[in-house]
Amino acid sequence: MADTGISSGSAVGSAAPTNDVDADVSGSSSIGTGPAVGADSAAGVKSARRAVELLEAFGANHEWLSLTDLHHHTGFPRSSLHGLLRTLRDVGWIESDDAGTRFRLGVKALICGTAYLDRDPVMPYATEALERLRDQIGYTCHFARLNGPDIVYLQTRESRTSAHLVSRVGRTLPAHATALGKALLSELADDELTAVLPKQLTALTELTITDREALRSELAFIRERGYSTERGQSSPNLACVAAVVPYRIPGTDAMSCSMPGERVTDAELLRVGSLLRDVAEDLSQQLRRAGIR
Repeated sequence: MADTGISSGSAVGSAAPTNDVDADVSGSSSIGTGPAVGADSAAGVKSARRAVELLEAFGANHEWLSLTDLHHHTGFPRSSLHGLLRTLRDVGWIESDDAGTRFRLGVKALICGTAYLDRDPVMPYATEALERLRDQIGYTCHFARLNGPDIVYLQTRESRTSAHLVSRVGRTLPAHATALGKALLSELADDELTAVLPKQLTALTELTITDREALRSELAFIRERGYSTERGQSSPNLACVAAVVPYRIPGTDAMSCSMPGERVTDAELLRVGSLLRDVAEDLSQQLRRAGIR
């Protein structure tokens, strides 16, 4: 079935009416306490939720997406997708190709993502710490935050000799597959870890830990040592060392150093890990003195 284009002359915000209002928004689904939500409000809540899920579908894919692709990713009725896509396109959150049949994130998404970093009081301190660390050891350095079962990169400082030209900022990876993520997962209690980990631990390479008990064992070792390491678990031929920045309990942020896996020795990983742990602790103290929690 061919995808139907979205007309450039369509009205903004008039999502096609549907009768498929979800049961979870038809009762008293208010935030906190308050009166029961009526049918119109319930439909509005549902549309907002679907708009967010659509944006997340775009964020998880790097290709142009058609109506069929989006129906597959979200399960939303095509009639609802038409209205939502029209509205999101007209306000700049997505953009369409010339035919109006394929879509991708628009510039508004970048503006809001940048605003998150601009308004985070941690970032100026983290950026300065990354630059000092990079200049001291010569490797590419990252700053990331735990977000559910994933880590999201918030800042990167490339090695002076790096040929890598694509920024990782805003990109996500499964926490269990990265040194950054495992350092942060080691901060969690058993019940918190159980709640945050996905049912299936995805393998990014053949070396990624996908057994829960093996992961728990490694997290216990990381907790005792104060930093994490990995070789080829997130990307082939890449080694990484990471340490939590402990200005919050449990820690939400971590720093890491990435290096060529085929050239770095175990002794070098230990040296960088010890240094990184000290730098992360120093950054934590700076943040606390600044009243940042």
